[in-house]
Amino acid sequence: MRTLKLVPAKTSITFIKHRNLAMGLSILLMIASIGVFITNGLNFGIDFKGGTLIEASAEDAVDIGALRDRLNGMDLGEVQIQEFGKDTDVLIRIAEAEGAVDASQDLTAVQLLRDELAQDFDIRRVEIVGPQVSAELIQTGILAVVVAISSMLIYIWFRFEWQFSVGAVLALVHDVVLTIGIFSLLQLDFNLSILAAILTIVGYSMNDTVVVYDRVRENLRKFKKMGLNELLDIAINETLSRTVMTSVTTLLALVALYVLGGEVIRGFTFAMIWGVIVGTYSSIFIASPLLMWLGVKRDWSGNQMN
Repeated sequence: MRTLKLVPAKTSITFIKHRNLAMGLSILLMIASIGVFITNGLNFGIDFKGGTLIEASAEDAVDIGALRDRLNGMDLGEVQIQEFGKDTDVLIRIAEAEGAVDASQDLTAVQLLRDELAQDFDIRRVEIVGPQVSAELIQTGILAVVVAISSMLIYIWFRFEWQFSVGAVLALVHDVVLTIGIFSLLQLDFNLSILAAILTIVGYSMNDTVVVYDRVRENLRKFKKMGLNELLDIAINETLSRTVMTSVTTLLALVALYVLGGEVIRGFTFAMIWGVIVGTYSSIFIASPLLMWLGVKRDWSGNQMN
């Protein structure tokens, strides 16, 4: 019985030879991501900005311009309208009322909209987030990412050695920065589901990196006199088939979700697809070369936890 192999069982690709090119590219992309973020910021969704989100459906194609003029005449504040999947479906966003301290004013706006749209639209979903809740979500979201990365730094430090810990966390920061950068560049809706995707990316990327690092640790014990360049190449090549197979199978599921899953989860699946690609790249081209620059010990006996 023949088995499918995306990568040959034994490869001898010289990844480390191209470390300077890969690292230079990553540094440029990170600088660009930070620059785009400073310039454009993130297109925060209702979860983080506060306000009201209404999903509505009509029987016929919706004239977005006419609907926008119609709702702007109601003096509800900033109103954003966009197509949502089919040309008969729309998302209506209403920014929170200036100076609001609770969601009562947003409830009034929702009722006014319901009355206005009742004859032409079927209201499918309504989400209201008050200003206090949105501020707390931003704080707890940032805290969640920081705690996740910090916990992994500590774990890898005890599991391996500090060079491995710092290398893994720097690779994670690389992945998170590039993900935030692409969302800032494309101005995609950044909400709680995207934050969940980032946390998932952190775990996925760390898992890939630890697999490579574990093989590096074994090779450090096994090949006492081998050059570090060659040793790292061997470790990456030995885990390459597993890394590629895991990434490709994950991407197949994510692409199916992106195409067929509908608009509600499209942002989440896009973030995951981007994160899997970037995370796989960083595990191969960023995490391992960092061990060289951080000066991993060649005489390390591996007395840490196994």
